[in-house]
Amino acid sequence: MEYVLGRPLSQAWPPGALAPGSRVRVVRARDWDGPWQFEFTGVIDPMGAPEPNLHAQALDGELMYWVTFDAPQRDSCGDGPYRKAQIWDRYLRAETGGPDTP
Repeated sequence: MEYVLGRPLSQAWPPGALAPGSRVRVVRARDWDGPWQFEFTGVIDPMGAPEPNLHAQALDGELMYWVTFDAPQRDSCGDGPYRKAQIWDRYLRAETGGPDTP
């Protein structure tokens, strides 16, 4: 991934961020048909730490997480299937069964 991005992935986990291994549900946007075709579950991947979302439409302080999906998924355009992606935290909901919960 570092070769594709042209830079190393951060390994400095931000305070208050979801921990690696945390179970999450990837949810759909309320105001548009995306970014994924369906809601699904996955886990926060330790490959790289969450990074600030610098997109023009990002929320103040929004992070982007690497998430490994429980099953391959297609995005709202039908591209994929993907097994992992960088997801904006507004599209993530914590689920039980992560590293801090049984």
